[in-house]
Amino acid sequence: MPGYGHKSRNEWGEEIMKYLAGRKQLVRTFVLIDSMHGVKHSDEALLQALRGSAISHQVVLSKVDRILFPKGRDPSRQMLQRNATVLQQTAASIRDRLDSIDVAGPKPLGEIVGCSAATSLERGKWLGINNLRWAVLSATGLNQKRRSPSGLDTYKGEGTTSEPANAEYS
Repeated sequence: MPGYGHKSRNEWGEEIMKYLAGRKQLVRTFVLIDSMHGVKHSDEALLQALRGSAISHQVVLSKVDRILFPKGRDPSRQMLQRNATVLQQTAASIRDRLDSIDVAGPKPLGEIVGCSAATSLERGKWLGINNLRWAVLSATGLNQKRRSPSGLDTYKGEGTTSEPANAEYS
């Protein structure tokens, strides 16, 4: 978002924070943290501001493909398992850092969602994007089951009868 991160302007950030704090309809914001760099000073400042303003937020760990598939190639099964462990440790370290931010207010909601917009495992399946979509649906309440006129359980607004696959890479 403008006003946050590389080449930002302070006045943009101030305006964005005013907007976020004033939006009564806002149920959650999503904060992207680069998996290769962890929580930077600017990330921590944003998270402190969100907490201090009691703005609901969830963390998205971006560029996880760079940990899972270093140098853009398919690793061996052993290497992939090792890289997945490194990714889990990275997420745990980031969660610990988020928990240590000393500002009164709500902590990040939900789990840290990992994703990549650059790596697909198969055509049209970007790494973790379906999990991110589900987090957005959950935040808006569109994942709530309801009974359709046909008697089938569906999810509000989607007409689907099931949650996304619980696969880590869907």
